[in-house]
Amino acid sequence: MSVPTGNVFPKLKRTMSEEESLTSSVILPDLNIRLICPICKNPQPKIIEEYANGDLVCGECGLVLCDHIIDTRSEWRTFQNDYNEKDASRVGAPADPFLPGAALETTISSKGKSDLTKTHFKATVDKNTLTLKHALHEIEAMCTLMDLSKEVIDTTKQLYKRTVEEKVIRGKNKITFYAACIYVACRISKVARSFKEICASTQVSKKLLAHAVKNLVATFELNMGLMTSEDLMTRFCNRLGLTPDIERICSKISQRIEELGLLTGRTQNTIAAATIHFITNTLNIPISIEKIALVSGMAVHSIKSVSRIIYSEQKKLSDLLGD
Repeated sequence: MSVPTGNVFPKLKRTMSEEESLTSSVILPDLNIRLICPICKNPQPKIIEEYANGDLVCGECGLVLCDHIIDTRSEWRTFQNDYNEKDASRVGAPADPFLPGAALETTISSKGKSDLTKTHFKATVDKNTLTLKHALHEIEAMCTLMDLSKEVIDTTKQLYKRTVEEKVIRGKNKITFYAACIYVACRISKVARSFKEICASTQVSKKLLAHAVKNLVATFELNMGLMTSEDLMTRFCNRLGLTPDIERICSKISQRIEELGLLTGRTQNTIAAATIHFITNTLNIPISIEKIALVSGMAVHSIKSVSRIIYSEQKKLSDLLGD
């Protein structure tokens, strides 16, 4: 038996190269499905969908190509217009992800319900869902009054829902836990809101709020981090109408004060307000200390006493003022 001599692999390699080149030269058919106007016969048709009539119309000749098209967009918005007319929505509000099974329920209401209808409604409806729905509505109203973003509102709702599920709130004041959830949500979302602002907006005492926040942090093992005066600086400067350059200087001064430990033990609101007062006086910006106290929620004498400490250490801050 004779054994073939020579290398046969170059021939095999050459054959595969020819097949690949032949395949690449073949133009495959266009399998895309296109709706083409039979009159214009444009390969790139201009088709317009009229949502009001449910028609597909050729944009060049106006021929109706298809009708009775279903409009998949959202219907009327759920809020009323400026003319106090009847709400045009027929589908209700969107599903609330914080309510269990809320999107699968239908409630038919009418004016002048009979006592039997009311009794049947109370007997069949889920009381826990109704209570949670009412609580989430109150939380959203409180957050809206405080001008908080949707991210903070959703985080607050999620926290409160967890407190209900873990039975943390049982037997305790629900308004206090509303405020605690709002404060924790602000800290998680890095939105500057102080204890005093939350207490003023929710009418909850500082002692009760602190106890509720500590309870939430311990129960859910939350890591909120520390709030600094820089976090409050942007909002205070915006309310006072200060320019971004002044705001940047105030933030640098506040950061330097924290690094030097000049105001250890003082509240962040007081440090931010005193820093703004120091900068505005140094740069001759006409803003009264009373206005700063109103924006920050701190007393005038507290701002003055902290400002004196900053003035005594002015040499350590002069390089930042020179910028």
